[in-house]
Amino acid sequence: MWLVALALLVPGVLPWAWDRDRMVAAAQRYGPEAVSGVRQLQSTIAATQSMPEEARLQAFNRLFNERIVFAEDIDTVGQVDQWASPLELLARGAGDCEDFAIAKYFSLIAAGLPSAKLRMVYVRADLGGNVRAHMVLAYYAQPSAEPLILDNLIPEIRPASLRRDLSPVFSFNAEGLWQGTGAQKAGDPTARLSRWREVLAKARAEGFV
Repeated sequence: MWLVALALLVPGVLPWAWDRDRMVAAAQRYGPEAVSGVRQLQSTIAATQSMPEEARLQAFNRLFNERIVFAEDIDTVGQVDQWASPLELLARGAGDCEDFAIAKYFSLIAAGLPSAKLRMVYVRADLGGNVRAHMVLAYYAQPSAEPLILDNLIPEIRPASLRRDLSPVFSFNAEGLWQGTGAQKAGDPTARLSRWREVLAKARAEGFV
């Protein structure tokens, strides 16, 4: 079932490649909610760096699912589709599925998780017969392993085989595009995904990578 249409990888990200001071300075520009959030985030990054990878998944999945309220972009920023950086999300305290997945992705990289193990996945989610576009974060312990799914709809991290409500469409992170399950690249993701290019630049400016 879990066929991934597109996959991207972040090149050359070193473990714990986050910049504490730059992150704090960026949070201060966003305001007090971001400052409060970044304190909790940095504490979690520091506390989990030596933990097993699945424990890190649990920590950041819980942090954002508990701290952030789900809201559509039109209600938070007045736009139909806008991707927030992690600190923008913490400042607002509310975001949609893309914002949850992006924040977890960059936070886990900051905590030392190899970026090649993380993919944001666009899916069709069946919500009781109502099918809608959705995004989740997938973690692959090994390239061929069944992924674990981090989601804001269902707080519990589950293997993809137990998320039959989700039908994958494509996945990505930052280095390239791969169609299907093969190794054939399909182009430059930063050229083809303008919102991703923008949020990647913001996350770098905020000290996440």
